[in-house]
Amino acid sequence: MIEEEHKLEYDAKIINRMKRVEGQIRGLQRMMEQKKDCRDVVAQMSAARNAIDRTAALIVSQNLERCIREEQEKGGNTDELIQEAVQLLVKSR
Repeated sequence: MIEEEHKLEYDAKIINRMKRVEGQIRGLQRMMEQKKDCRDVVAQMSAARNAIDRTAALIVSQNLERCIREEQEKGGNTDELIQEAVQLLVKSR
């Protein structure tokens, strides 16, 4: 799936999600500099991590669908693509 012929595509929504995560991380840095309560900091860390996990899953699912369609059009086997997508998701956790 991530071979040369199966480059991942990232639309504006994905890019915007990552910009929001970047804002969350900067907010976390400010919270730490301001010595905010550790429970609040950890809660925000968890929210940022969850946002990254959801974005990773979205990227894989969107691109898996496209890759499967392309592979089927070529008459190829999609089992390897599906297995690779599963491995990407497992590694992201």
